[in-house]
Amino acid sequence: MRITFVRPNMHDGRSLDAMQPLCFAILQSLTPSGVRTVLHDERLARVPVEEPTDLVAMTVETYTARRAYQLAGEYRRRGVPVVLGGYHPTFLPEEALRYADAVVCGDAEGLWPRVVDDARRGQLQPLYRQDGFPRLDGPPPDRTIFRGKRYAPLSLVQYGRGCRFNCNFCSIRAFYGSSLRQRPVSDVVAEIRQLRRKLVFLVDDNIFVDKPRAAELFEALIPLNIHWTCQVSIDIAQDRELVRLMQRSGCMGATIGFESLNADNLRQMRKAWNVKHGGYEDSLRVFQEAGIMIYGTFVFGYDQDGPEAFDEALRFAIRNRFYLANFNPLTPTPGADLYAQLEQEGRLIHDRWWLDPAFRYGHATFHPRGMTAEQLTAGCLRARRQFNACASIFRRAWDRRTNARSAYRLGVFLVSNLISKREIRAKQDRPLGSSRELPGSPVHA
Repeated sequence: MRITFVRPNMHDGRSLDAMQPLCFAILQSLTPSGVRTVLHDERLARVPVEEPTDLVAMTVETYTARRAYQLAGEYRRRGVPVVLGGYHPTFLPEEALRYADAVVCGDAEGLWPRVVDDARRGQLQPLYRQDGFPRLDGPPPDRTIFRGKRYAPLSLVQYGRGCRFNCNFCSIRAFYGSSLRQRPVSDVVAEIRQLRRKLVFLVDDNIFVDKPRAAELFEALIPLNIHWTCQVSIDIAQDRELVRLMQRSGCMGATIGFESLNADNLRQMRKAWNVKHGGYEDSLRVFQEAGIMIYGTFVFGYDQDGPEAFDEALRFAIRNRFYLANFNPLTPTPGADLYAQLEQEGRLIHDRWWLDPAFRYGHATFHPRGMTAEQLTAGCLRARRQFNACASIFRRAWDRRTNARSAYRLGVFLVSNLISKREIRAKQDRPLGSSRELPGSPVHA
């Protein structure tokens, strides 16, 4: 049996900042013996849909849904069954089944071997679910699926899944519920040793869902002498010793969701804990004194945001010499409480923006209260461009505590900022998917 894994892009072009899609290494490790597999990543090269195969499996994010459905249609016209999984099909299985033969809801562990067995027998079921959440102590991801592919020079490693917070714009809690699971620390350390790479991204949505276990992991990473980055909630700054332990274990950078500088907005998004223990500046000082570079993210469009919000956040990010920053229009996605709220209020611009050929990347998807949708789109783009302007890059680079702590750090800073600058130009205003119409579904129409 031959299985083709496909990672669709947001559009049918190439991207230059692609990282290894870890989910396919996980699927590869779960695939029964005797099955031949291949991965086609559309971010790197065209997907050869004419290549013979017995089953296609795609992971689908909301931004890649339209393109995934188009590719699925091309395979199905050739008589090849298609299985879709990931966040988007889990939240909208009825939609996904219009374009595929089967949908896997939730985690693949515990389900994928059954999908493969059913496909071998020609008895794919439309929907695969499981009760509860599987343990994470299975085989390590099998990265042989990435051989010969040119990804960004860092390795993605997952320690745990889930988040203890429930922000109204985020769908993580809807996907994982209140389940907070971690892999055995010894398994994570063994995986990183085997990678033989010095730069690792710990992809957990929040590495601090369990502080004692996070500390156990950091202690175990110290002998590996690696550089690593992660995603964290800013409240961890209250534990200075743990932040210093992060630095000693090799933590070089952290992505932090600031989201807004307005306390009322934070309350509206159920993220008031961001400033529960004081202002952002005090928390930032803890990370920066430990030498940790900051990648800050902001969203705009909550009720207290007016046209001045963009410049305020921009000045804040430059003043604090962030390594990188994202300034995004608030975007309601399936599974998040925000989407249901805006839909009920009649404020959505598109009916399912991810499928609408009129939608453009980086554009507002709803009508905010404090500005027009056009102002929301333009303000985010202006902030991105100004943050990534040469003068801003130069000013932010010279922080000897963080970005310029070493020649290696400064090199990473400059390369990352140049890539960010280029990707803004490449992605803004592009439609999702290709110009081809979405296919119909002969099976699940």
